Amino acid sequence: MGILNVTPDSFSDGGRFTTIDVAVNRALEMAEDGAEIVDIGGESTRPGAEPVSLEEELRRTIPVIQKLATQLRVPMSIDTTKAEVARRALDAGAEIVNDISGLTFDRDMLEVCRKADAGICVMHIQGTPQTMQQNPQYGNVVSEVIEFLQQQVDRCLLAGIPAERMCVDPGIGFGKTTDHNLELMSAVPKIQQALQRPVLIGHSRKRFLSKVSGRTVEEQSAGTIGVAVALAELGTDVLRIHDVRAVRDALVAWDAIRRVEL
Repeated sequence: MGILNVTPDSFSDGGRFTTIDVAVNRALEMAEDGAEIVDIGGESTRPGAEPVSLEEELRRTIPVIQKLATQLRVPMSIDTTKAEVARRALDAGAEIVNDISGLTFDRDMLEVCRKADAGICVMHIQGTPQTMQQNPQYGNVVSEVIEFLQQQVDRCLLAGIPAERMCVDPGIGFGKTTDHNLELMSAVPKIQQALQRPVLIGHSRKRFLSKVSGRTVEEQSAGTIGVAVALAELGTDVLRIHDVRAVRDALVAWDAIRRVEL
């Protein structure tokens, strides 16, 4: 899943893809580089980010989706917590809703997804982007995240959304310490087994990598690739990535060695 932030303030690439043509070209480039989904977001969810209005989020995202709908050969997802943004994006050509709140911030989100037969990425977050990194605490982070995700999957099932239209995301960096993030990523097989759904991980360029490597956030390309290979080894189903070409090439090389029969 390639990340396309059409925002001025996202933590890693804010301001780079804020015009329609630049954003469209970036999406097409990611698909050419190997992205199988392009995830388009118009509101930064970095720690401490301020919310944007419905009108502004629509202004940033919908024209890009409309233009890509006739050009992009892979599915688009809309990264939003607002039901109206999701509805308009799905009408414009998106096929998946990627909701960091696990469909909890907007009570209408579940019905919008159901009516549109949309794919859904259900994510866990503790708090909101404004508060989530202030003091995240858990008794058992893996068990508590699985419990939340199970509740939200059950909500979708009760609403008539088939299981095969859902994936789950433990929410790396969304109300978690570095240790929480590492525990959750190492528990991908356990999460898959517990929930019987594909698992999406979004670790790309996140701050916990600096704690692991000692490098700055701006120097996390290699760290992102290293974690991607480890996640592939664990059987992670979807990787949400900024640097699609580099990660794709690393995974192709890893898989080539893995498949050799001696």
